[in-house]
Amino acid sequence: MRILVTNDDGIAAPGLRALAEALAPLGEVVVCAPEREQSCAGHAITLHKPLRLKPTELEGLAVEAYACSGTPADCVALGRYGEPRPPDLVVSGINAGANLGEEVYYSGTVAAAMEACLQGLRSLAVSVTAYHDCDFSGAADFVRRFAPLYAEAAAPEGVLLNVNVPSLSPAEIAGVQTTRLGRRAYSNVLERRQDPRGRPYFWYHGEATELDSADGTDIAAIQAQMISVTPVRFDVTAYDATDYTSRLVARTMDA
Repeated sequence: MRILVTNDDGIAAPGLRALAEALAPLGEVVVCAPEREQSCAGHAITLHKPLRLKPTELEGLAVEAYACSGTPADCVALGRYGEPRPPDLVVSGINAGANLGEEVYYSGTVAAAMEACLQGLRSLAVSVTAYHDCDFSGAADFVRRFAPLYAEAAAPEGVLLNVNVPSLSPAEIAGVQTTRLGRRAYSNVLERRQDPRGRPYFWYHGEATELDSADGTDIAAIQAQMISVTPVRFDVTAYDATDYTSRLVARTMDA
């Protein structure tokens, strides 16, 4: 099995190493990750400047690894470039920090998996729900067991799996649940500050508020110290609003 590993936390991130180490026994692992942190980069790609790959060693791991000057989505494209055949699986992570609810729209971790999905590749986005002092062992253990089954089984076209794992050891995790996306809202505030030279700059800060953490959501699973596995697809068409939109368009044409 050929596995492409990437992330948005950067080539030096401990979660990336934990993921590559867990997947290495399963087959041929190639790592292509941003040279610096790209958290919340979303699905940006690099169009107006060169992309560069730098061969890199992950100390103690015998895997092929590259640091990329671009975004997580760029890493997936470059990870395929020149390969004799595409990877059987693309795994993005292990991210330090949850990707729950609408965070999937901002996440570089999920964007890398989505880019793989758009290229017709099977993909996973994996995150732990802590930002500091992360325990990646539970997530690494789950991916090691889950990845070969996922790579071999028939799967719906155009679907990635978004996996969120409590920052716990395997023994402490309460189970695994298939979920839907919940809802989180951030009370983001752009705070105006001043640098030492008196020039203004702005800094985001804010807290998350759970708007939908009902049973069956990814948020509820994490609150129960369970692993959340959410199938996500690219198509965000609001099919239930088609009739409304058609009526509005018809009225416009008649005006």
